[in-house]
Amino acid sequence: MDFLLQLEQILKKRKKELPEKSYTADLFRGGVDRILKKVGEEAGEVIIAAKNADKKELTHESADLLFHLQVLLVERGLSLSDIVEELKKRHS
Repeated sequence: MDFLLQLEQILKKRKKELPEKSYTADLFRGGVDRILKKVGEEAGEVIIAAKNADKKELTHESADLLFHLQVLLVERGLSLSDIVEELKKRHS
């Protein structure tokens, strides 16, 4: 799970620096609407992969969804820690 925190830091850096040849920076440049579109697309692909019961496909699509969700969280000034804290409140 440490990797997700490392990825969050990379995403924050991409948002700040907006390197030219970076897919992530392109998402940030496109703004929240572009990011939301990707989250929606990936969520749909997760649903289809789960319906097909293909573990490899579901793993791949879930990784895509999680990545784009993290981009959205960074865009909106939230972190995975914020989400974990919310989950802890619900399950304590």
